[in-house]
This record gives sequence, structure tokens and C-alpha cells, in this order.
Amino acid sequence: MAAASSNFSTWIVLGLVFALIVAPQAEARAFFVFGDSLVDVGNNNYLATIARADAPPYGIDYPTHRPTGRFSNGLNIPDIISEQIGQPESPLPYLSPELTGERLLNGANFASAGIGILNDTGIQFLNIIRLFRQLHCFEEYQHRVSALIGVQNTKQLVNKALVLITVGGNDFVNNYYLVPFSARSRQYPLPEYVKYLISEYKKQLKRLYELGARRVLVTGTGPLGCVPAELAMRGTDGGCSAELQRAAALYNPQLVQMLQELNREIGETIFIGANTQQMHMDFVSDPQAYGFVTSKIACCGQGPYNGLGLCTALSNLCPNRDLYAFWDPFHPSEKANRIIVQQIMSGSTKYMNPMNLSTVLALDQSMT
Repeated sequence: MAAASSNFSTWIVLGLVFALIVAPQAEARAFFVFGDSLVDVGNNNYLATIARADAPPYGIDYPTHRPTGRFSNGLNIPDIISEQIGQPESPLPYLSPELTGERLLNGANFASAGIGILNDTGIQFLNIIRLFRQLHCFEEYQHRVSALIGVQNTKQLVNKALVLITVGGNDFVNNYYLVPFSARSRQYPLPEYVKYLISEYKKQLKRLYELGARRVLVTGTGPLGCVPAELAMRGTDGGCSAELQRAAALYNPQLVQMLQELNREIGETIFIGANTQQMHMDFVSDPQAYGFVTSKIACCGQGPYNGLGLCTALSNLCPNRDLYAFWDPFHPSEKANRIIVQQIMSGSTKYMNPMNLSTVLALDQSMT
């Protein structure tokens, strides 16, 4: 077993070296994004929902210095991954009228703030693109692209694409723990709820595979109890919410186990797990090591830890966003997102299972 582990580690290192050599020459591949507000680039701008980030100070550090619908001061995780894989631009929101012609071939972002694995998550946000609907839009996208380049070329484009899916946090903060004695918390004790979430998510990921996805990066939840909103509402003496941290600690290992099961069932490595809980905890537990002055207080907000309510033009706003791990009560700053993507690209198996994205890109390039 030790020898096998050593061989695997050597393979990872060799893959990384190979990635550094070949990745810059790799042809840009399509990129598809599914999930919630952590990866939404503006779909909710086109919907009748309160889950929107289309007003200042959102986007204050975006290249245009204008709000785009991203729940960030600047770029979010899909934007930064797009930079890393050499895309001409981050995939546009699927609902954007600008997503036509050649720009369709770059991929699309189907994510919608407020959604979860379950259809009843985020019901208070009204009209959002729930996960099953995002997958339906992906199918619809393929019909649109087939009209441009033909069915076979579309199949090849999708099979070769990179897919990112980020979902799950809202199933806790905007469902199970949304209100005391919520419907789901009365239906399930927490361990059983987590098992239910994982089983439902597995069905959605299988559907994604059926729709042609062959390289899927699946992120876990962050440290749910340590975001400024939860520190303000449930934290004890400045510490993280123990109950939400328990939820994350139950959910994330079972997610990795489920992804491994799926890969075994399919017979190849389709799903790559990203331990975003650990990535976040690194700078939550030692913010100064990453150049932050705080990981508890949001840059934009009000109340304790700037963790209450929404980030608006009337909120407290920090002058230097790079010094804050959290932009608003729930979402990382652009700088924090860059740290997360750095681990996605080149992190060890502590962060990425079974391999990091640079190794994936190198393997794929070697097979073309």
C-alpha cells in the first residue's frame, strides 16, 4: 500500500512538471459552470429575484469597476480558472443576450445565486435557476451549438470541456438552518439530511455525465460556520458556529466518497473533488499568513463582523479589499478566490482528490 501511495505521489509530481511544459501550448477548451452565488457571473440579473449582485459596490474592483452580477468585489472562481486554462474570456451567463455565435463555443455559465442540490433550497429567492433546470439549459445549449457546428462536433466540444460545479452550501444555510425548526430539520436529523443530500447530488452528477461531461471539478462547501454572516448570527465569543461546522464536517468527506464511487461505477476519473473547506480554513485560521488583516469581518456589510443583511451602497465598505478574506457576509474576496484557485490548480492531494487541475490538463494534453 505504501509503495502504491509513493507511486501515485510520483505520478502527481510528474504530472505537474508535465503540466508546466504543455499547458501553455494547450488549445483552449470550452468551460461550463454550474452552481450557486459563488460561481454565478450574472444569470440572476435576468431573473425576477432578490438574489442579485447588480448594484454597487459589487464589482468595485472588476475591470470595468461596475457590478456584473458576481457576488464579489472583482473576479470570482470561474473567471480566475478561465485565466488559468487560457480561455479568451470567462464563459458568459447562459441568459446573456451576448451569448451567441462563436462565443457559444467558449462554453457557458449556468450558475444561479441561491440554488442548492434540493429544489426547495432558496425558495425565498423566488425565480432562480435550480440545479435540475441548469442541466436542462445545458441540454438546450447543446442543441443551439449543434445548429452552428453540427451534432458530432458539439459532442466533441462537450466531451473535451472542463466543467465546474459548486453547490451544497445553500442546502444548509438557506434550507436546513434557515429558520429554527425548518421543514427539513424536522424531517431529518443532520446526519440523515447529509446522506439525503449526497444521494440527490449523485443523481444530478450522473445526469451531467449522461449529457457529455467528462472532466468535472466538484467543489465541497467552505467552512459554513465561519463566514461573517454566521459569526454574526450564531457565533459564540467570536468563534465559528459549531453546528454549521459540524454540517460541513459531515458533508465534505461524504462528497469525496461519493465522487470516488461514481468514478468507479463509470470506470474512469470523471469527477475531481476540491476540498474547498480546507482551502478556506487555511486563511480563516491564519489570515495574516495570506496577507489578510482579518478573516472574520467582511469588507462590505453592517452589524457585528459586517455580517448582517446585504452589501449595499449604504453599507460599511473597506478601502482595501485585498486585506479582507471575505468581501460580503457570505462570499470570499477576489484575493481569497485567487488563493482557492491556486490550490485547485496545483494543490496536493490534501486539497484535490485524486489530482489537481494542472495534472488533469497535462494528462488530457498528452492524450490528444
